[in-house]
Amino acid sequence: MITVAIIEGGYSHEKQISLKSSQTVQANLDENKYRTIRVRIDENGWIAYTNSGKMSPVDKNDFSAVLAGEKVKFDYAFIVIHGTPGEDGKLQAYFDMLNIPYNTCSQMLATLTFDKYVCNRFLENFNIPVAKAIIINKNQHFDSKEICAKIGLPCFVKPNDGGSSFGVTKVENVSQLADAIALATADGNGTQALIESFLEGREVTNGVYLGKQGVHVLPITEIVTDNGFFDFDAKYKGESEEITPAPLSFELTAKVKETTRTIYELMNLTGIARMDYIIVDGVPHLIEINTVPGQSAQSIIPQMAKVDGIPLSQIFDEIIELSLFDTEQLSSIKN
Repeated sequence: MITVAIIEGGYSHEKQISLKSSQTVQANLDENKYRTIRVRIDENGWIAYTNSGKMSPVDKNDFSAVLAGEKVKFDYAFIVIHGTPGEDGKLQAYFDMLNIPYNTCSQMLATLTFDKYVCNRFLENFNIPVAKAIIINKNQHFDSKEICAKIGLPCFVKPNDGGSSFGVTKVENVSQLADAIALATADGNGTQALIESFLEGREVTNGVYLGKQGVHVLPITEIVTDNGFFDFDAKYKGESEEITPAPLSFELTAKVKETTRTIYELMNLTGIARMDYIIVDGVPHLIEINTVPGQSAQSIIPQMAKVDGIPLSQIFDEIIELSLFDTEQLSSIKN
C-alpha cells in the first residue's frame, strides 16, 4: 500500500481553499490502494494528522512523522497548496531532493507558471495571445499616467504571485492605480503588482491533465458574473454562473481546447492544470496557468470532470501512477 501525504495549507489567503481541496482528494483516493495522511503546512509548522485525530510534527529530514508510536515515511506527496509553497516550486524542489514523487509539474515549471508576467511573456514568444502587461515591484516608484497611457484604461491590477483573485482591482481611472498597486503588493497578497490591459470578451477556463491515454483536455467552462470580474466572491461564494460545457461554437470550442493542449505540451506540464482565457473576437487570450487548481466542491475542475463522465478518483489515481513511472515511460505516454 502506498502511503500518500495530502499536503494542504500554505501561507497565503488561499489556505482556506486548500483545506477544502485536501478533503476532496482524500475522499477520492482508493483506501484499498492508498493510505492517506493529511499534512498541514502553515505558520504553525508542518503537522501530520489522521482522521482519528492523531497528530505529529513532520521530520523534514526524511519527510516522516511518528503517529501512535509508528514512524510513517511517506511514499508520495499529493500537493494541494494553492499559492506558496505548493504552487511556486518550493515544495517540488524539497521533494526532488528527497526523491519523493509528487502530483504536480516540476519545480522549474511551477516557478515559471507561478510568475504570471514571466510565464505570459514566455508564451508570447510562441504566438500564444496574451494581454499587454507591466510589472511593478513592491515599493517601486512608478508614474500612474505613464502606465495608463501604455496599458490603457480600464486595466486590471493583481498580485503577480498570488491567486484566487485576492488583491485584484479593476482600475477605471488614473487616480485608482496607486491604491490598486498597494493592495496587490500588501502583505499576504503578493510582492509584485501585475498591470494588464483590459480584454473585453467572454471568460472561459479549461482544465487538462496527463492520463494513461495521454494528454486529456476537459470540457470548457464559461464564467458569467455581474461582479465586474471573476473575483473571490464570484469563485467561491456563488456570485457567478459557471456553465459547463461552455456554450461555444464547435469551432471556438476546438480552438480553446487546441490552445490548452498546445500550452500544456509546449511547457511539458504534468498533473492537473487549468488555463484561464478571455475570448476576444474569436481568439482565446491566455490570462494565466494554474498548476495546482482547486479541487473543492465549489471548484471548477471537479465540475469539468463530472460533465466529462470521468470520476475524480480515476484522475487522481492515474496521476499518481504516472508520476511513479520513470522519464522514458512518461515520454512514451505523452507521445
